[in-house]
Amino acid sequence: MGLDLLNYLPIIIFFALATAIGALFLIGAWVLAPKKPDKEKVSAYECGFNAFDDARMKFDVRFYLVSILFIIFDLEVAFLFPWAVALKHMPTEIAQFAFWSMMGFLGVLTVGFVYEWKKGALEWE
Repeated sequence: MGLDLLNYLPIIIFFALATAIGALFLIGAWVLAPKKPDKEKVSAYECGFNAFDDARMKFDVRFYLVSILFIIFDLEVAFLFPWAVALKHMPTEIAQFAFWSMMGFLGVLTVGFVYEWKKGALEWE
C-alpha cells in the first residue's frame, strides 16, 4: 500500500519513552513523597490567592491578566514552529506570501505586547 510503518518507529519509541518516564516519575513521587499532611498542605490553592467563602469578596485580577497574556504569547510560539518547519518546503511564491503573512502576525503581536508593557500590565507591584 506504500505506507512504510518503519517510518513511524521513532514516533512510537518517543511515545513509549515519554509514557515510561511519566509513569516512573508518578510512581517515584508516590513512593518517595512524605505522607504527613497538615492543614496547610491539604488546603485548596487556586488563582494565586487564598481560598475564601464569599464569592463577592474583592480579589486581585492581575493574576488573571498575566496568565491570559502568557497564553496569548505562548500561542504565538505554537504557531511559529510549524510555520518555520513548513516554510522551507513551500514553493517560492507561496513561501514569500507565508513569510510576509507571519511578519504581519508577529507585528500585530509585537504592537500588542508593547501596548501592554506601556500600560503596565506586565508589572507586579
